[in-house]
Amino acid sequence: MTDWILSISGTPEGARIASMMAIWAAFLHAVFGALQKGRHDPWVSRAAIDACYGLIALPVVLFVVPFPEPHLWPILGGAMAIHILYKLAQASTYQRGAYTVVYPVVRGTAPLITIIAAGLIFHEHYNLAQWSGVLLLVSGILGLALYNWRKLTVGRETLLPALGWALITGVMVAAYTTYDAWGIRQAADPFTFLFWFFLLDALFMPLITWRRIALLPVAELPGLAARGLVGALVAFCSFGAIMLATRIDEVGRAAVLRETSTVFAALVGWVILGEKVGPRRAGLMAMIAAGALIVEYAA
Repeated sequence: MTDWILSISGTPEGARIASMMAIWAAFLHAVFGALQKGRHDPWVSRAAIDACYGLIALPVVLFVVPFPEPHLWPILGGAMAIHILYKLAQASTYQRGAYTVVYPVVRGTAPLITIIAAGLIFHEHYNLAQWSGVLLLVSGILGLALYNWRKLTVGRETLLPALGWALITGVMVAAYTTYDAWGIRQAADPFTFLFWFFLLDALFMPLITWRRIALLPVAELPGLAARGLVGALVAFCSFGAIMLATRIDEVGRAAVLRETSTVFAALVGWVILGEKVGPRRAGLMAMIAAGALIVEYAA
């Protein structure tokens, strides 16, 4: 698998596969966000998810993937620091704001910053048509947040700080996307970086939330564990896919395609939660999808 990943990097075949990975990551990221914003405290939900994917990663790092090279340890340490800041910001966002409002703000902020960072770090360049696609996608995402805000009936008193945290979270998404894309390219085996990342990333949230978990009624623990396991599997497929996509192809393009997760989030709300889409939301979702297609095919 590793040899195949390395062989298609930078090729037209790799670009197609990376695009499919990014779309798959987008769908799963919407599911992941909904899991964290669900029944339990977002901090507790995230701790359960992290603990589960750490347990899943442990046998893989011990018995399957090569051990990290010495130079990779400080790179993994940097990734942990960025992801800790991201998780703190994300949990603070979800704790204060309605998911349908803050999630699009996070996802709308991230791709624009990521593309600028990818241009500076990886020397990726985008033509005028691609930039128009980026702006169309970002406008659609932020428009979706504005539309959902206008329809909001509860939680308005905490919405302003929630939006502030959402902007910070979006910046952190761009930071970890760019940094992880650089980090995974420093590993001889990308799966070494990937699985060691999941193992180390699993430590922080359970450590700072164990008191909250200990206070939960015993009857809630099976449900929390089940949510953690499902979330862990989703995280592996979502974050793993976007990391590999940025290893195979351009970082900026993968980041933009991932932000179609806002469309999937709206569809999840419509199909599963029974929320109405309406013509305006449908139009904004079409803007997001059109922007992603322009970025993908106007190269």
